[in-house]
Amino acid sequence: MSDLYDDYEHAHEHEEHGEASDAGASRELTFDALPPIHGKGFAVTWWGQAWLKALEDTALELRQLKAGRALARAGAVGAVSVRPGRITAVVRDKGGATHRADVLLQQLDADAWDRFADMAVERAGHIAALLDRDMPPHLMEDAATAGVELLPGIGDLEPECECGAWDHCAHTTALSYQLARLLDQDPFLLFLLRGRGERELLDELQVRSAAHSAPEPGPGPEAEPYGVDTAEAYASALVLPPLPGEPELPQEPGVPPSLDTETPAPGELDADALEFLAAQTAAEARRMLADALADGHALRAPAPEPTPAEDAVRLAAGGPAERVARRLAEGSGRDREGLALAVRAWECGGPAALAVLERDEAPDAETAARARAALDSAWDEGERPALQTSRGRWTAAGGTAQLRLGGDGRWWPYRKERGRWTPVGPAAADPASALATALGAGEE
Repeated sequence: MSDLYDDYEHAHEHEEHGEASDAGASRELTFDALPPIHGKGFAVTWWGQAWLKALEDTALELRQLKAGRALARAGAVGAVSVRPGRITAVVRDKGGATHRADVLLQQLDADAWDRFADMAVERAGHIAALLDRDMPPHLMEDAATAGVELLPGIGDLEPECECGAWDHCAHTTALSYQLARLLDQDPFLLFLLRGRGERELLDELQVRSAAHSAPEPGPGPEAEPYGVDTAEAYASALVLPPLPGEPELPQEPGVPPSLDTETPAPGELDADALEFLAAQTAAEARRMLADALADGHALRAPAPEPTPAEDAVRLAAGGPAERVARRLAEGSGRDREGLALAVRAWECGGPAALAVLERDEAPDAETAARARAALDSAWDEGERPALQTSRGRWTAAGGTAQLRLGGDGRWWPYRKERGRWTPVGPAAADPASALATALGAGEE
């Protein structure tokens, strides 16, 4: 468990949340005003949506909800302050008038926090999720079982506004919608609203986790043998639930969300390249799943991780836009023509074919003798093409067809196209078959 906290210390500085500033020893956080948004919802995460549901179930007037959403979308909510029990912001209405709006949420008492902490340290996954700024539903379910309701329910969000409304008005509604966007980014804001800052909560969980995981004192010299009986341990495995079934292979790769929005991409981000990368990742995930579901997968050794240059060629095989292709060519150490040739090789046989494109290793004497014998027996006398051998590349008379030996002993067919040797098919264990492919490619 301590490793989780070590990771946290290296990954997150104390109470930093993007543009938020820390005030009052993590008891209050202030976030800069968020830009307007168009054409999308305010909350993506389930806990952000739960926050909005509590608001929408509580508000009495649909008209005020719509007005608040419009103000929030238009960027009318100023800097948002979050502290235990209260969020505050100045909201500008359509007429230009400004109003201080507050939304209150009751803090948890010390006993409730004790129950929550005891529950969280029982499961390492809960703490790991929080350190990743995630709030899995089962954490909320376990907390509710312990009698701790972290998410607000109907009537829990109490409005206060300078406009004098006694129920949720457009200003407190706009503030609540804006907070849903902030909660999406950082669920720790919900804990702060309930009375515990991020650092305060994690410190408490760390102390309890260390005490929880400390080994119990061993037995004395006269005590009974310490441990669990072997037969008992094996017997307990019989009552474990069965493993879930294998997932079904989808017909097509998943479609990533479109990045074509009204908001420009930040900084140097290339939205086209990111969309292409997301689509290729979905396609590769489907390919890997298909491979995992194929017969004999467990008996095959895992494929080595591709090098950056190999992965650039794999991505280029997906048909990117010209601007993205130029970046991939640079990443693979090739020019555009060289990348196109590497893609041809990749399409013929993946990393193995790409290695043959760039490598020339002479066969050992036994491999060379077997290859010559196979070639001699494949053609009648007088019809056999003459081959000029040079290390691992054997070129047919006329200089238009070639065999190349791969590191696994298979032969790859090549054909000269526009002055460059180009792969024209998959590898074959029989060099005569590979040569026939290379010769036949010129007849197409």
